[in-house]
Amino acid sequence: MFQPDLFSLEERARPIEAEVQERPLDLPAILERLTVVCERPRYSFMVLNLIAQASAQTGSAGPYIREGSRRIPVRDWLCDALVPVAQRDPRRRAIADKVRQELEAKRALPLDPDAAERIVDAQVRKRVRQSGRTNVSRAVSELVRAGLVRRHYQGYRVDHHNRGAQRQAVYTITDEARRALHPGR
Repeated sequence: MFQPDLFSLEERARPIEAEVQERPLDLPAILERLTVVCERPRYSFMVLNLIAQASAQTGSAGPYIREGSRRIPVRDWLCDALVPVAQRDPRRRAIADKVRQELEAKRALPLDPDAAERIVDAQVRKRVRQSGRTNVSRAVSELVRAGLVRRHYQGYRVDHHNRGAQRQAVYTITDEARRALHPGR
């Protein structure tokens, strides 16, 4: 499948990217670089900050983030962290309405309104996480292109640069970006 929007963005960003990378990296320079390279720079900046937070001790986030007693894949953790941003989004409400209609058509909703609402919420969370994983992957690809994050895949048999075969993403923030985001450390 060919996605011309991804390739056209990459081609547009390369000539300008070299000029932007000459400037010493500080927070305004990160924002400028993201504005040049990214389709959605604010979203990419939020993802960069979350990766920096998750990688505070080691510099790498993933393949799993520990949250209490659970281990969550890094992309799912990022999606869950970004969910509050989309709480009031009209598309989320539309998804909830669509899920409710689908479940009612299948007669899969219980009569208890609270139980029905929990089922609808669970289905909405599942769908939002699926689309969120795609959004996070796209944002990380832009961060990699901007030179702020490196990505590889780790998993079942061998660390590998390609995904698949039970491998999970690992995001490593560059030292330059880490110093710019947290100048006192």
